[in-house]
Amino acid sequence: MYLFYAPDIETTCFLPEDESAHCVRVLRKSEGDVITITDGKGFFYDARVATPHPKRCEVVIDCRRQWVKPRSFSLHLAIAPTKNMDRMEWLAEKITELGIDTITPLLCRFSERKELKPDRIRKILVSAMKQSQQALLPQLNPVTPFNQFMKEPLTGEKYIAHCSEGDKKTLPQCCAPGSSVTLLIGPEGDFSENEIALAIKNSFRPISLGETRLRTETAALFACAAVHAINQK
Repeated sequence: MYLFYAPDIETTCFLPEDESAHCVRVLRKSEGDVITITDGKGFFYDARVATPHPKRCEVVIDCRRQWVKPRSFSLHLAIAPTKNMDRMEWLAEKITELGIDTITPLLCRFSERKELKPDRIRKILVSAMKQSQQALLPQLNPVTPFNQFMKEPLTGEKYIAHCSEGDKKTLPQCCAPGSSVTLLIGPEGDFSENEIALAIKNSFRPISLGETRLRTETAALFACAAVHAINQK
C-alpha cells in the first residue's frame, strides 16, 4: 500500500503539490481510485480521487481511522549531528522506521557540525514514516545547546552514553519496559567532562553501549534499537 502524506487533509481535502504529482503522474491515479493518506498526527484516511490534478489533487474522504501505536513507550533522541550530513540523514531514516517520537539535535562542546537543514531532514522523516506505514511524524526540534537542553522538562528515564571511564550499566540492565526514554548521544569527539557531569547532575544515568567504540550514528541506532528490544513482548 502506498501511503500519501497530507498534514491538512481533513480541512483542505487536497494533497500537497509533491504528493499530487506522485499520485497523478507517477502512480497514474484517476478519478474514483482509492488511496490512503496520513496526516502525520496519528490518523489514516481512506479516500477517493475526485480531481486528479498533478499540482492540486482533490480527494473525497470516506473514512478516518486512528492509528494504533504499536508501542506503549515514547522515545526521544538528543544527538550531536555528525560532521558528514549523509550519516545524519541515514540515521533519521532508520530511527523513524524503528519508531521515534522526538529528535533534538544537540550543540555540544566538541560538535563538528553546528547547523542542520531541517527541511531536508523533515523530508526524510516523512518518507520513512510513509515507507514504514506509520501515522505519527517524529517531532524535529531546532538545534539546541547542551546546557539549554539540560533545562528542558523531560519526563521518564534519562540516559547518557559516553566513552569516559566510570560506573556504567547497559540499557537492558537499567531500562524498564514501558518507560518513556530520553537518550543522549554525543559528537565524534564525545561529550566533554563538564557535559557528562552536568547531565548526571540532571538525573541522566551513564550507560555503556558495549566494548567497541561506535560512530555517533551507529551508537544512536544501537541505543534506539535496544530500547525497542527491551519493550518487545
